[in-house]
Amino acid sequence: MNPALLRFLPLTAVVFLLLTTSVAWKIQDWRYGKTLAELANSHAETLRKMSVAAAASQQRETERRLALEQQLSASEQIHYRALSDAQRDQDRLRDRLATADVRLSVLLDADDVAAGCAVPAAPGASGMDHGAPRARLDPAHAQRIIAITDAGDRGLIALQACQAYVSALGR
Repeated sequence: MNPALLRFLPLTAVVFLLLTTSVAWKIQDWRYGKTLAELANSHAETLRKMSVAAAASQQRETERRLALEQQLSASEQIHYRALSDAQRDQDRLRDRLATADVRLSVLLDADDVAAGCAVPAAPGASGMDHGAPRARLDPAHAQRIIAITDAGDRGLIALQACQAYVSALGR
């Protein structure tokens, strides 16, 4: 072999090695770049799908909350109306008792001697009622009874409102 050729042989081998390494590196870069790009696209698509699903879930929950708020508002209006109607009826009855337009009476057990009140079983001349014997209550006692029933009515209406609220939340 030629000594000049032998002198360039290591240099040629180094250049060839550098070129093949560079080409191999570039090919690997293309392959891994393509794989990384596919992974990035796949990841972005997964994130987009998750975002769409979360937005849809949030929209459903918002619609459900709004429907529940409307239902509770309607229920509240119904119960408020029932409470105000009961209050108005109680006030009317209280006024009628105060003006002696209406009188409260209770049924008496004519056979009960232990009560200490001998009320005749037959109606007197002042009564038009031919039913069981009755005794009229003092207006003050009648007012207290009406107040007690008013508190009971309010309690029942409040209980119905609470039950409606809980059942609406349970749906």
